[in-house]
Amino acid sequence: MAGFSGFKSPCFRPPSSSLSYTPNRLLLPSQHRFSRRLSTFPKIYAITSNDIKVGLNIEVDGSPWKVIEFLHVKPGKGAAFVRTTLRNFVTGNQVEKTFRAGSKLEEADVFKETKQFTYKDGSQYVFMDLTTYEEVRLNEVDIGDRTKWLKEGMDCTVLFWKGKVIDFELPINVKLKVVEVDPGLKGDTAQGGSKPATVDTGAVVNVPLFIDVGEVIVVDTRTGQYMSRA
Repeated sequence: MAGFSGFKSPCFRPPSSSLSYTPNRLLLPSQHRFSRRLSTFPKIYAITSNDIKVGLNIEVDGSPWKVIEFLHVKPGKGAAFVRTTLRNFVTGNQVEKTFRAGSKLEEADVFKETKQFTYKDGSQYVFMDLTTYEEVRLNEVDIGDRTKWLKEGMDCTVLFWKGKVIDFELPINVKLKVVEVDPGLKGDTAQGGSKPATVDTGAVVNVPLFIDVGEVIVVDTRTGQYMSRA
Protein backbone atom coordinates (compact mmCIF):
# COMPACT_ATOMS: atom_id res chain seq x y z
CA MET A 1 0.00 0.00 0.00
CA ALA A 2 1.38 3.37 -0.99
CA GLY A 3 2.09 5.97 1.68
CA PHE A 4 -0.18 8.94 2.23
CA SER A 5 2.33 11.36 0.74
CA GLY A 6 2.02 9.66 -2.60
CA PHE A 7 -1.76 10.08 -2.84
CA LYS A 8 -2.97 12.26 -5.73
CA SER A 9 -6.56 13.45 -6.21
CA PRO A 10 -7.86 14.56 -9.60
CA CYS A 11 -9.88 17.27 -7.81
CA PHE A 12 -6.87 18.93 -6.21
CA ARG A 13 -4.65 21.35 -8.08
CA PRO A 14 -1.87 23.22 -6.33
CA PRO A 15 -1.93 27.00 -6.87
CA SER A 16 -0.09 28.11 -9.99
CA SER A 17 3.24 29.84 -9.43
CA SER A 18 2.13 32.63 -11.78
CA LEU A 19 -0.56 33.77 -9.31
CA SER A 20 0.10 35.61 -6.07
CA TYR A 21 -2.03 35.35 -3.01
CA THR A 22 -2.41 38.27 -0.61
CA PRO A 23 -4.17 37.38 2.62
CA ASN A 24 -6.66 39.84 4.07
CA ARG A 25 -4.96 41.78 6.83
CA LEU A 26 -7.02 42.10 9.97
CA LEU A 27 -7.11 45.66 11.33
CA LEU A 28 -7.68 46.35 14.96
CA PRO A 29 -10.59 48.72 15.76
CA SER A 30 -8.18 51.55 16.58
CA GLN A 31 -6.48 51.05 13.21
CA HIS A 32 -9.81 51.31 11.42
CA ARG A 33 -10.52 54.61 13.14
CA PHE A 34 -7.10 55.99 12.24
CA SER A 35 -7.46 54.98 8.59
CA ARG A 36 -10.75 56.89 8.36
CA ARG A 37 -9.27 60.02 9.95
CA LEU A 38 -6.50 60.20 7.38
CA SER A 39 -8.96 61.12 4.65
CA THR A 40 -10.38 64.01 6.68
CA PHE A 41 -7.10 65.85 7.24
CA PRO A 42 -7.07 69.24 5.42
CA LYS A 43 -4.81 69.51 2.43
CA ILE A 44 -2.13 72.16 2.68
CA TYR A 45 -1.31 74.02 -0.51
CA ALA A 46 1.83 76.09 -0.93
CA ILE A 47 1.39 79.56 -2.37
CA THR A 48 3.81 82.01 -3.91
CA SER A 49 3.78 85.72 -4.58
CA ASN A 50 2.38 84.89 -8.02
CA ASP A 51 -0.86 83.80 -6.27
CA ILE A 52 -1.37 87.18 -4.58
CA LYS A 53 -4.81 88.71 -5.12
CA VAL A 54 -7.03 91.20 -3.34
CA GLY A 55 -8.54 89.64 -0.21
CA LEU A 56 -5.87 86.95 0.21
CA ASN A 57 -4.84 86.35 3.84
CA ILE A 58 -1.13 85.79 4.38
CA GLU A 59 1.10 85.44 7.42
CA VAL A 60 4.12 87.74 7.55
CA ASP A 61 6.50 87.99 10.52
CA GLY A 62 4.10 85.94 12.66
CA SER A 63 1.04 88.17 12.05
CA PRO A 64 -2.01 87.79 9.79
CA TRP A 65 -2.35 90.31 6.95
CA LYS A 66 -4.96 90.91 4.28
CA VAL A 67 -4.01 91.98 0.76
CA ILE A 68 -5.73 95.30 -0.02
CA GLU A 69 -3.96 96.13 -3.28
CA PHE A 70 -1.30 94.51 -5.44
CA LEU A 71 0.62 95.14 -8.63
CA HIS A 72 2.85 92.75 -10.57
CA VAL A 73 5.90 94.67 -11.80
CA LYS A 74 8.31 93.45 -14.47
CA PRO A 75 11.05 96.06 -14.91
CA GLY A 76 13.21 96.27 -18.00
CA LYS A 77 16.21 95.34 -15.91
CA GLY A 78 16.27 93.22 -12.80
CA ALA A 79 13.92 90.60 -11.38
CA ALA A 80 10.14 90.88 -11.41
CA PHE A 81 8.35 91.59 -8.13
CA VAL A 82 4.92 92.13 -6.61
CA ARG A 83 4.15 95.40 -4.84
CA THR A 84 1.37 95.08 -2.24
CA THR A 85 -0.61 97.06 0.29
CA LEU A 86 -1.36 94.92 3.35
CA ARG A 87 -3.64 95.48 6.33
CA ASN A 88 -2.81 93.88 9.66
CA PHE A 89 -5.84 92.04 11.07
CA VAL A 90 -4.73 92.57 14.66
CA THR A 91 -3.56 96.21 14.69
CA GLY A 92 -5.41 97.56 11.66
CA ASN A 93 -2.21 99.16 10.35
CA GLN A 94 -1.59 99.30 6.62
CA VAL A 95 1.87 98.88 5.11
CA GLU A 96 3.37 98.57 1.67
CA LYS A 97 5.46 95.46 1.13
CA THR A 98 7.29 94.06 -1.88
CA PHE A 99 7.77 90.37 -2.68
CA ARG A 100 10.05 88.81 -5.27
CA ALA A 101 8.12 87.11 -8.07
CA GLY A 102 7.69 83.43 -7.27
CA SER A 103 8.81 83.74 -3.64
CA LYS A 104 7.08 81.38 -1.21
CA LEU A 105 4.39 82.71 1.11
CA GLU A 106 2.46 81.28 4.03
CA GLU A 107 -1.30 81.60 3.86
CA ALA A 108 -2.80 82.77 7.16
CA ASP A 109 -5.21 80.23 8.65
CA VAL A 110 -8.08 82.69 9.06
CA PHE A 111 -11.54 81.16 9.32
CA LYS A 112 -14.97 82.74 9.52
CA GLU A 113 -18.09 82.11 11.57
CA THR A 114 -21.49 83.79 11.49
CA LYS A 115 -22.33 85.58 14.75
CA GLN A 116 -25.13 87.93 15.70
CA PHE A 117 -24.32 91.34 17.13
CA THR A 118 -26.39 91.36 20.30
CA TYR A 119 -25.42 94.42 22.36
CA LYS A 120 -22.71 96.89 23.33
CA ASP A 121 -21.10 96.46 26.75
CA GLY A 122 -19.17 99.62 27.57
CA SER A 123 -16.51 99.94 24.88
CA GLN A 124 -16.95 96.35 23.73
CA TYR A 125 -19.24 94.93 21.06
CA VAL A 126 -20.68 91.51 21.87
CA PHE A 127 -21.37 88.91 19.17
CA MET A 128 -23.21 85.66 19.94
CA ASP A 129 -23.25 82.24 18.33
CA LEU A 130 -26.97 81.44 18.12
CA THR A 131 -26.28 77.70 18.21
CA THR A 132 -23.96 77.48 21.22
CA TYR A 133 -24.81 80.89 22.78
CA GLU A 134 -21.10 81.54 23.22
CA GLU A 135 -20.07 85.20 23.10
CA VAL A 136 -17.07 86.86 21.51
CA ARG A 137 -16.12 90.51 21.96
CA LEU A 138 -14.44 93.17 19.89
CA ASN A 139 -13.21 96.50 21.20
CA GLU A 140 -14.57 99.76 19.87
CA VAL A 141 -11.24 100.55 18.24
CA ASP A 142 -11.49 97.24 16.32
CA ILE A 143 -14.94 98.14 14.99
CA GLY A 144 -13.88 101.61 13.80
CA ASP A 145 -16.29 103.61 11.67
CA ARG A 146 -18.24 100.47 10.80
CA THR A 147 -20.39 101.24 13.85
CA LYS A 148 -22.50 103.51 11.63
CA TRP A 149 -23.91 100.45 9.86
CA LEU A 150 -24.07 98.06 12.84
CA LYS A 151 -27.43 97.29 14.44
CA GLU A 152 -28.42 94.93 17.26
CA GLY A 153 -29.67 91.62 15.89
CA MET A 154 -27.56 91.90 12.74
CA ASP A 155 -25.78 88.75 11.51
CA CYS A 156 -22.09 89.43 10.89
CA THR A 157 -19.07 87.36 9.93
CA VAL A 158 -16.45 87.07 12.70
CA LEU A 159 -12.87 86.20 11.76
CA PHE A 160 -10.64 83.97 13.89
CA TRP A 161 -6.90 83.35 13.75
CA LYS A 162 -5.14 80.89 16.04
CA GLY A 163 -8.19 80.66 18.26
CA LYS A 164 -8.75 84.39 18.83
CA VAL A 165 -11.06 86.96 17.28
CA ILE A 166 -9.22 89.35 15.00
CA ASP A 167 -11.90 91.11 12.94
CA PHE A 168 -15.47 91.05 11.68
CA GLU A 169 -17.27 91.73 8.42
CA LEU A 170 -20.58 93.49 7.95
CA PRO A 171 -23.21 92.21 5.53
CA ILE A 172 -22.71 93.83 2.13
CA ASN A 173 -26.24 95.25 2.16
CA VAL A 174 -28.08 96.40 5.29
CA LYS A 175 -31.61 97.69 5.86
CA LEU A 176 -31.80 100.96 7.79
CA LYS A 177 -34.71 103.20 8.77
CA VAL A 178 -34.72 106.88 7.85
CA VAL A 179 -35.29 108.96 11.00
CA GLU A 180 -34.58 112.45 9.69
CA VAL A 181 -34.78 113.97 6.21
CA ASP A 182 -36.24 116.95 4.40
CA PRO A 183 -39.69 116.21 2.96
CA GLY A 184 -39.90 115.23 -0.71
CA LEU A 185 -41.30 117.43 -3.46
CA LYS A 186 -43.47 116.76 -6.53
CA GLY A 187 -41.56 115.74 -9.60
CA ASP A 188 -38.48 114.71 -7.59
CA THR A 189 -38.42 111.26 -9.19
CA ALA A 190 -37.96 112.68 -12.66
CA GLN A 191 -35.34 115.20 -11.56
CA GLY A 192 -33.15 112.49 -10.06
CA GLY A 193 -31.69 114.66 -7.30
CA SER A 194 -30.56 113.56 -3.83
CA LYS A 195 -30.56 114.81 -0.26
CA PRO A 196 -28.91 113.76 3.03
CA ALA A 197 -30.89 111.47 5.31
CA THR A 198 -30.09 110.30 8.84
CA VAL A 199 -30.77 106.62 9.51
CA ASP A 200 -31.42 104.84 12.80
CA THR A 201 -27.73 104.03 13.36
CA GLY A 202 -26.81 107.71 13.18
CA ALA A 203 -25.19 107.49 9.76
CA VAL A 204 -25.97 110.04 7.05
CA VAL A 205 -26.77 108.69 3.59
CA ASN A 206 -27.55 110.55 0.37
CA VAL A 207 -30.97 109.37 -0.77
CA PRO A 208 -33.32 110.24 -3.65
CA LEU A 209 -35.52 113.30 -3.06
CA PHE A 210 -38.68 111.14 -2.80
CA ILE A 211 -37.50 109.30 0.34
CA ASP A 212 -39.36 110.33 3.51
CA VAL A 213 -38.99 109.79 7.25
CA GLY A 214 -39.99 106.29 8.36
CA GLU A 215 -38.98 104.54 5.14
CA VAL A 216 -36.56 101.63 5.24
CA ILE A 217 -33.73 101.76 2.71
CA VAL A 218 -30.98 99.39 1.58
CA VAL A 219 -27.40 100.68 1.92
CA ASP A 220 -24.16 99.17 0.59
CA THR A 221 -21.82 99.04 3.62
CA ARG A 222 -18.72 99.01 1.40
CA THR A 223 -19.48 102.39 -0.16
CA GLY A 224 -22.16 103.88 2.09
CA GLN A 225 -24.38 104.42 -0.95
CA TYR A 226 -28.15 104.18 -1.13
CA MET A 227 -29.20 101.14 -3.16
CA SER A 228 -33.01 101.03 -3.05
CA ARG A 229 -36.06 101.01 -0.87
CA ALA A 230 -36.28 97.85 1.25
